[in-house]
This record gives sequence, structure tokens and C-alpha cells, in this order.
Amino acid sequence: MQSNNLKYWSQTAIFVALTVVLGYIKVPTATGFLSLLDVGVYAAAFYFGGRQGALVGGLGGFLLDLLLGYPQWSLFSLVAHGGQGRLAQGIIPSRWLSGLLSSLFMVAVYAGASSLMYGPAAALPEVIPNFLQSFLGFLLAQVLVKLLRRKDG
Repeated sequence: MQSNNLKYWSQTAIFVALTVVLGYIKVPTATGFLSLLDVGVYAAAFYFGGRQGALVGGLGGFLLDLLLGYPQWSLFSLVAHGGQGRLAQGIIPSRWLSGLLSSLFMVAVYAGASSLMYGPAAALPEVIPNFLQSFLGFLLAQVLVKLLRRKDG
């Protein structure tokens, strides 16, 4: 039992660290950039399940905001990416539908947070880039999980 517990928490910690590192990688766009944080969130959810996906997403997003100097976003990121990781695996059998649901959840949390902090007009321009970031993370996580499963044998 203790060995399984150690394995679970070790895997979770490694994926949280990976997710934070991926969050530092930014893909330039016409209006700013997309972070690769979502790759780690989705990969953890698809590879380990929704519970670890929630832990990795929540802790990864929370820590990344603190490290990048955006502490006002850290609690929102905990909820947004934690929920994203949970919803990505375990509620709907279709991975594509669960990916869509989890993306919509993440985008809605950030839009709500942005509306609270800066007003509804500030939230609207962030919706599409946040959704694209989540979709890019979803697609790249598919590739990463295939590679991890092939390595497993």
C-alpha cells in the first residue's frame, strides 16, 4: 500500500513540475502568446485519470502564476485548471467531448475572473485565445500520451 502511495505522489509531483515548465513555453500569436501549460494538464488526465489531472492542473496553474508574478490569478488558475484536469477524464466517455467540456470550463472560469477583476469588456477578448490554448494543449497531449503508452509496452 505504501509503495502505491509513493508512486502516486511521485508521478503527480513529476507531472506538476512538467506542467509548470511547459507553462514557461509560449507559442507566439497575433494577439500575444499561448502557453503550453494545458499539455501537462491534459496529459496527466489522459494518462493517469481525472483525479491526478485535477491535482496536476490545479497545482501546476497555481504555482505557475506565483512564479511568473501573477498571484492575483493563482486561485482562479487552481480552480480553472484543476477543473479542466478533472473534467478531461472520467465524466464523459468520449475524450473529444470531455476535452471540449473541460476547455469550456477553463475558459468560463478565466472569463468570470477577468470580469470580476477588470470588467466584462476585458474578459471578452481573452475567450478565443484561452480556448485555442486549451485546444492546442489537448492535441499535443494526445501525442504525448501515445508516446508514453508506447514506452510502457
